[in-house]
Amino acid sequence: MTWRDLWEGIASLFENTLLIPFNALYKLELESWFLANTVSWILLIIGAVAFTYWMLQLRKFNDNTDITYTFDENP
Repeated sequence: MTWRDLWEGIASLFENTLLIPFNALYKLELESWFLANTVSWILLIIGAVAFTYWMLQLRKFNDNTDITYTFDENP
């Protein structure tokens, strides 16, 4: 086994096995742009929901008027 065989094996693994979903999306994009970008839209929606939840949690934390620190103000 030579170094060339090793690198060709890695290239074959990626081109023939691991990149099959991307090749399918590439072929699908030629037919329908919206279907090909479904994954992007789903991730965008998940990110928007997570950002909204985060902002609501920050507002709830800021609106909390209870004193939560434990250090002594007047030493």
